[in-house]
Amino acid sequence: MAKSKDDRWVKTPMREQPAEERVNNFDEVPFGYTEEEMMREAERCLSCKKPDCEKGCPVDVPIRDFINHLKEGEIGEAARVIKSTNSLPAICGRVCPQEEQCEVGCIVGRRGEAIAIGRLERYAADWAMENEPDADEAPESNGHKVAIIGAGPAGLTAAGSLARLGYEVTVYEALHVPGGVLMYGIPEFRLPKALVQEEIGKLKNMGVTIETNVIVGKTMTVDELFEDFGFDAIFVGAGAGLPTFVGIPGENLLGVYSANEYLTRLNLMKAYMFPEQDTPVKVGRSVAVIGAGNTAMDAARTSLRSGAEEVHIVYRRTESEMTARVEEYHHAIEEGVQFHWLTNPVEFLGDEDGWVRSMKCVQMELGEPDDSGRPRPVPIEGSEFEMDAETVILALGTSPNPVVSSTTPGLDTHFWGGIIADEETGATTREGIFAGGDVVTGAATVIQAMGAGKKAAAAIDEYIRSKVEE
Repeated sequence: MAKSKDDRWVKTPMREQPAEERVNNFDEVPFGYTEEEMMREAERCLSCKKPDCEKGCPVDVPIRDFINHLKEGEIGEAARVIKSTNSLPAICGRVCPQEEQCEVGCIVGRRGEAIAIGRLERYAADWAMENEPDADEAPESNGHKVAIIGAGPAGLTAAGSLARLGYEVTVYEALHVPGGVLMYGIPEFRLPKALVQEEIGKLKNMGVTIETNVIVGKTMTVDELFEDFGFDAIFVGAGAGLPTFVGIPGENLLGVYSANEYLTRLNLMKAYMFPEQDTPVKVGRSVAVIGAGNTAMDAARTSLRSGAEEVHIVYRRTESEMTARVEEYHHAIEEGVQFHWLTNPVEFLGDEDGWVRSMKCVQMELGEPDDSGRPRPVPIEGSEFEMDAETVILALGTSPNPVVSSTTPGLDTHFWGGIIADEETGATTREGIFAGGDVVTGAATVIQAMGAGKKAAAAIDEYIRSKVEE
């Protein structure tokens, strides 16, 4: 079933919902590979002796090995190889930016299109979920306890890694369901929530306990987890939930949302199903999303599905500087999202009832590079104009909530709120406390948070073992 000589350098396409249909539902957009499509794509892999693709994976998935199993039709074994290092493979196969990580190193990609590693990972993980649902079992306990703060990607990965080593792991989650950004931030059409909970269920099968509606720093402190609950170590993976605002007039008008609030209402609380669900959200005829990252794309595409007639993404830089995945950008274009590059809001204007009705914008031009290395946008004098917007969504990044750091003596933070932690081990300035993911780095990708959780789990294991040997 190998490709012909002419098309072996081209990725096997993945079928998806047509744009005109998917804008009217929240169903997943890509359908995933069939077995035939999977095999065709797997056979493109050269099985390199030194697979450079693996160097780009933050959780060290043995990519060559799992693809080799797929080539032989050994799908269950392929899934087991992936899960040996990745606790959330079905999720990573969907939302991991493979084009910036593993696929960058693909040898095939030097001549044509890189192997679709994420799509193959998704196929193997989905197959295992359907055909081997009870494959994960709790290992024998080693007698030690670890607490995890936050049930997002970093926390769940650390929990899975530690559970495999025999630790008694308890995860404390502030929200009423575990999953963190996987549940509240990423829309259903990109990451089905039932799938997230099924992946989490596999961690529970391994013995991981998850306590929801617990805000560590309020419900109990880190010191109490050590002293009253007897944990040997603690991992902080609380994410970055504080939204960033622009600080311009009119920001407090009704209808101006942070992307966190907006997406939480729609994704986690299913406001698009109101009144069947309890949480409403007002989506105006015209929606403006400020920013051009993945969160901005998610907010824009969610708005279309929630009834907006026009959705505009407004970004002060150009298309070249946007941080969104190319796939999400293309999907947004196909669905009718309008893009306004080199444009920045300077004031939100309201009606007599206090609702936003439009925003005053200014055109920008690119100047010298700023601290990020990107050209700094500079306003063009006299270029002001007004844009209709009955809803405004601010997708400008997030920072960590200080609830844990402010209630934990000896836990140092950066000036912007991130916990100071060693890049390789996650060790913080307080003995026995490790941290990773967005609470350390600020907003980043799911797979980067998972990589941090995995590294910290290994360091926690080494830390506890060293204490036992003393």
